[in-house]
Amino acid sequence: MTGVDQRVEHAFEQNLGGVLDLSHRINANPELAFEEYETSASIIEALERGRFTVEKGVAGLPTAFVASAGSGGFVFGLCAEMDALPGIGHGCGHNAIAASAVGAALALAPYAGELGLTVRVFGTPAEEKGTGKEIMVNRGVFDDTHAAMMVHPQLKDVVIPQLRASRSWLVTYTGVGGHASRPWSALNAADATVVAQTSIGLLRQQLRDGIRVHHVVKEAGAAVNVIPDHAVVDCMIRADTITEVDEVWERVRRCFDAGAVATGTSVEYTALPSVYREFRHDLDLAPLFEKHAKAIGRTFPDYPDKMFGSTDMGNVSLRIPAIHPMLSFDLPPEAGNHTAAFGVAAGGPDGDRFVHDAGLAMALTIAEVAQSEPIRARLIAKTAGR
Repeated sequence: MTGVDQRVEHAFEQNLGGVLDLSHRINANPELAFEEYETSASIIEALERGRFTVEKGVAGLPTAFVASAGSGGFVFGLCAEMDALPGIGHGCGHNAIAASAVGAALALAPYAGELGLTVRVFGTPAEEKGTGKEIMVNRGVFDDTHAAMMVHPQLKDVVIPQLRASRSWLVTYTGVGGHASRPWSALNAADATVVAQTSIGLLRQQLRDGIRVHHVVKEAGAAVNVIPDHAVVDCMIRADTITEVDEVWERVRRCFDAGAVATGTSVEYTALPSVYREFRHDLDLAPLFEKHAKAIGRTFPDYPDKMFGSTDMGNVSLRIPAIHPMLSFDLPPEAGNHTAAFGVAAGGPDGDRFVHDAGLAMALTIAEVAQSEPIRARLIAKTAGR
């Protein structure tokens, strides 16, 4: 470990108490996608105390921001996710993600000049719904950054997780309502969802391994003796690439068409704004993170299954070099991501350990990359002209 690495680590440990307090406060006040006003303000306050310059409301998103420290020619970004899930709070651990990014940034900032570095924290809203990073990417927010990273809590320690592309649609059936005692005069919109779901269940036999078709009926009547004239289904498809997602959708759409044909109802499709693209891991950054995380005490078993969900950090990775490792909470499998138990853990000792390990490993990884002329030069060259 070089002298500057030791000083970065010392700075990280000095700041850790305040960073953990930030994590706890965010966890205790969960805010939904695009509504992370207090969360965003708390993160900005912590960074401004660390002498970061903050641009607020970037990409036309009120809670998005870019915080910068240093003026070096090599620009490295840390993504701070902020939003929570309806009903279960920070069941995906975004409070710990944000705090680990802040901890890494605060540790690097005093030595940015020595490292020839500009360190940035991107406040990225709406990862769970709305894909804030997709909006920020499309509006050029990441264009003058040479690489980015974040770390996500999970139940496994994985450096290169398989992160899938996904897209969602809203399917709306319109029929003719009526009294259940006179069903022959009605066109049952709820029945259309049954036909569609049955068709999708059969289609799954013909889909390649790893493709997922998720759907939930959100509306399908309100009274048992009233034939519903309206039904709504939320459908999400996951696959290895966004191109494959769109190809599978054409087949799934025909299943929804079948529901309309069978029941005599009409059907409309609305593509939802959430677009999660496939992840492209940078193969220089990943082993450096693994090395530093192992030095802290993390282990990375060769799990046979490294497939996880989808993230709009994939959208960033297709624009600039990026990594998205996972570090574990010590929880049983049934208490994994998107559960209330995971949200509680994210605000407790598991979350605190994650903030420490992820934040310190990111800080040391960035410091090493800044001092590695070959890697640094490649990352700058790869993003030249954007």
